[in-house]
Amino acid sequence: MIKFLIEKEFKQLFRNSFLPRMILMFPIMMMVLMPWAANMEIRNLNLCVIDNDHSMLSQRLVNRIEASTYFKLTSNKGTYAEGMNEIEAGRADLLLELPPHLERHVTRGEPAQVLIAANSVNGTKGGLGSSYLASIVRGNTDSMVSVRNLYNLHQDYKLFMVPGLMGILLTLLCGFLPALNVVSEKEVGTIDQINVTPVNKFVFILAKLIPYWTVGFVVLSICFVLAWAIYGFVPVGSLLVIYAGAAIYVLAMSGLGLVISNNSATMQQAMFVMWFCLVVFILMSGLFTPIRSMPQWAEYITMANPLKYFVEVMRMVFIKGSSWSDLSIQFASLGIFALALNAWAVVSYRKSA
Repeated sequence: MIKFLIEKEFKQLFRNSFLPRMILMFPIMMMVLMPWAANMEIRNLNLCVIDNDHSMLSQRLVNRIEASTYFKLTSNKGTYAEGMNEIEAGRADLLLELPPHLERHVTRGEPAQVLIAANSVNGTKGGLGSSYLASIVRGNTDSMVSVRNLYNLHQDYKLFMVPGLMGILLTLLCGFLPALNVVSEKEVGTIDQINVTPVNKFVFILAKLIPYWTVGFVVLSICFVLAWAIYGFVPVGSLLVIYAGAAIYVLAMSGLGLVISNNSATMQQAMFVMWFCLVVFILMSGLFTPIRSMPQWAEYITMANPLKYFVEVMRMVFIKGSSWSDLSIQFASLGIFALALNAWAVVSYRKSA
C-alpha cells in the first residue's frame, strides 16, 4: 500500500510543472547569489587621516591602510574638528588621528595613543570598521603580534556562509512543501478519497515524508556540486556525516510542515504559519549572528530550534572536519525533534472513515 501512496506523491509533485523547476533553480540561485549578498564583511570604508607625526612610520602605516581592500583614503586633515566635519558630512566613515612623536614612542617601546573615531549610525559598519583599522595599526606598530587563523585561513566569509545557506535551503524546501501538501488536498477534495481507504495514519504520514526526504538529498547534492564548481569549497569532513545530519533534519522539518498542514484549513493559513516559524528559526539559528552574543534568555530559546543544530553540523563538518563523536549533541537533538514532530504529525492527522 505504501508503495502506491509514495508513487502518488511523486506523480503529484512532478505533475506540477513549477515545483520541479523550483527544486532545481532554487539551489542554483541560492548558491550563486546569496554567498555574495549575505556577507558581513565591510569593505571600501571612507577614511579620513589626521597625521600629526609626519614620520616614516606614520607614512608607512597610512600606505598599508590604503593597500588594504577595506579602506579608501578620502582626505587628509590637520585637526580633529576638520576630520569630524568629514564624518558629519558623510564623506568619511572613520577618522584616524596619529599623535605627534608616534615614531619616537614606538622606537623606544613607549605607549602611543592612536585615536579611531567611527560613524556608528550603522553599528555593524562602525564596529567592524574600527576593528579592521585597529588590527592594521597594531600590526604595523607592534612586531610582537602574530595571528594565525585556524580552519578558515584567509577569513573568507563565503566559506562560513555557504554551509549555513545549505541549511536554509533545506529548511525552505522541505518545510514549505510539506506544509502545503495535506491542506492542498483538503482544498481540492482528494483527501476524502484517502480517508475512506484502510490506510492508517502512520503509513499516510510516512508516504508524505519520503518524497521530501528524497528531495532534500537531491538539493543538498546540487549544493555541494555548485559550492565546488563556483567557489572551490569542498567539505573537510565526511560527506556521510553531513548526509546523516541532513536526513534527520529533513525528517524533522517535513514533520513540522505536516503538523502545520494538518491543522490548517487553507493554504494561505499554512503559508503564514510556516513563514512565521521559518523567520524565527533563521534569525535564532546563529546563521548571521553568533548565539553567544544573544541575551541569556534568547540562548535558551535557540535550544528549541532544529535549524541551530543543523547549521552547527554543516559548519563543523564542512569547515573543521568534525566527526560523529564531535557532533553527538547535535545529532541527538535533531533525532528528538524528528521523532517528536513526526509523532505529532501522525496524531494530528484526523482521518475520518
